[in-house]
Amino acid sequence: MKSEIKPSVTPNLEDPKFGLNSYSERLNGRAAMIGFAAILIIEYMTGKGLLAWLGLQ
Repeated sequence: MKSEIKPSVTPNLEDPKFGLNSYSERLNGRAAMIGFAAILIIEYMTGKGLLAWLGLQ
């Protein structure tokens, strides 16, 4: 039987700045909330839906 050797020190690694990680997910969620609020404000101010405001309806 082999005995496992466990490290005595855990390396201090930085979170990656790109890819799927908690930072990018938080940033994406916040951008989505700002965009959704902006669409609601535009619809309230113009009295038209988003598609009509963009000229697609």
